[in-house]
Amino acid sequence: MNIKPLADRVLVLPAPAEEKTIGGIIIPDTAKEKPLKGEVVAVGNGTKDEEMVLKVGYIVLYGKYAGTELEMEGTKYLIMRQSDVLAVLG
Repeated sequence: MNIKPLADRVLVLPAPAEEKTIGGIIIPDTAKEKPLKGEVVAVGNGTKDEEMVLKVGYIVLYGKYAGTELEMEGTKYLIMRQSDVLAVLG
């Protein structure tokens, strides 16, 4: 994969949705909550007004509707602005 986000954008690999059961009933994939955390796999250079503070490898939390989904080589990613990231874990 060779994606280089521009300006203040970051490419995030979402964490897999957790498998949950309720009383022995397995919840189908369509009813699972989207993960709200992931790993930064690529970052842009920032802008003159906003310095890029995120780095590759950071585990981040982001909003439920943040970013745009894209799929490369069978893997789903999110590309979003740095300001859509709520927190860095760890």
